[in-house]
Amino acid sequence: MALSCVLRPPHWPLRPPPLALLGRDRSLGTTTRGKAKKKARECCSHPDPSWEERLANAVTPLWRLPYQEQLQVKYESQRKILQTLASHLEELGIDARKPGGLCCPLQPVVPSPIINGYRNKSTFSVNRGPDGNPKTVGLYVGTGKARNIVCVKANHMKNIPPKHSQVAQCYEEFICRSPLDSCILFHEGGHWRELVVRTTSRGHTMAIITFHPQELGQDALATQKALLKEFFTRGPGTVCALTSLYFQESTMTRCSHEQSPYQLLHGEPHIFEELLGLKFRISPDAFFQVNTAGAEVLYQAVGELCQAAGDTVLLDICCGTGTIGLSLAHQVSKVVGVEVVEKAIEDAKWNAAFNGISNCEFHSGKAEAVLPQLLAAWEDARPLVAVVNPSRAGLHYRVVRAIRNCQSIRRLLYISCKPEGEAMRNFLELCCPPDPRKKLTGEPFAPVLAIPFDMFPHTVHCELVLLFTR
Repeated sequence: MALSCVLRPPHWPLRPPPLALLGRDRSLGTTTRGKAKKKARECCSHPDPSWEERLANAVTPLWRLPYQEQLQVKYESQRKILQTLASHLEELGIDARKPGGLCCPLQPVVPSPIINGYRNKSTFSVNRGPDGNPKTVGLYVGTGKARNIVCVKANHMKNIPPKHSQVAQCYEEFICRSPLDSCILFHEGGHWRELVVRTTSRGHTMAIITFHPQELGQDALATQKALLKEFFTRGPGTVCALTSLYFQESTMTRCSHEQSPYQLLHGEPHIFEELLGLKFRISPDAFFQVNTAGAEVLYQAVGELCQAAGDTVLLDICCGTGTIGLSLAHQVSKVVGVEVVEKAIEDAKWNAAFNGISNCEFHSGKAEAVLPQLLAAWEDARPLVAVVNPSRAGLHYRVVRAIRNCQSIRRLLYISCKPEGEAMRNFLELCCPPDPRKKLTGEPFAPVLAIPFDMFPHTVHCELVLLFTR
């Protein structure tokens, strides 16, 4: 896709969203999203919604709206975020306000090629259902703070493919047969916990089951793993046709492979996906964009926004399995990737070798530890372009400082799934005047273009690509 195709407005008119959807809210960030979600529920929900409707309203609050109106809601949300950034920059003495009160031009939201069932990864919880069944596998409605959590089956959700719901239903059948309790609260005991399902367009399916061992010995654990494998390979679970079945013993809410290894009970250690003509290997905990078709559109646009010439070096920060860097490797002289998940780096190296790409190097470790050392020793005279794609927590301050103080980086693309959150702090650190006290001595960046990509239809979220230059 040419960048002109991404930047050109879509065929529908981008009129302002109806006030019935957005209200007259002039606040920024999460409040705007909250207003949009609330108004969408008020307009579209029945007075006494079913549990299925409550779940859909909580997880995919825009699900009843026509897709064009969903994009309008998201466009308005991103517009307000850019207004916030412009206001904050003005407070720092930077004249960044452009027409419409934005800090830079905002392009229309790029739609997702697939609207329904687009997720390639789903995480299901185990908890009490509306009928009181403590072994219900689904998604949460309610909050722990309010103590009103109910787990509702997700087979009606528009963003989840039927394959994921099928695996979740089979997992529920298995744990309902098990004499072991589900682990709803750690201090109350129980064992069966969440399920992660990953699928690819090649027809591969990976299931990862998290289990709290409590006081079980190794023999008892081995028995449970054998029963689980039997169920999915010879029992009712065979309908899922799993490519990979993983088991993880975890005493924490979230546990990395390094803290507690993923144990392969059946099948292949990896699943494989194709993206922009390349083949990618995916490990259980490796990051991969949740909307594969949307990722192709996003990465093509990123490639053109980089404006990378043949002698350019691409710095891919938070690179995951290397999808961005590898998809752009053909248009740059070198790719340097950094990622905290060690298994993802192993995948990235395998992906490079399998696809015959030799101009890439990947570094495993926390970006705040690896990147400052890497850039401090940087003596390469070639142009350096950085692409960052962090989690919702944003970039560590030391990462921002390393980028800011590296004069070789003149162009930076920041891909954010939550630009009104911690990413906003990163934007200000990149653009603020030099501050020796904070060791931000490099020339400041300036935002020059923003393009939202709808990677999450039916939700209020989207990916915002912000281009900074200096």
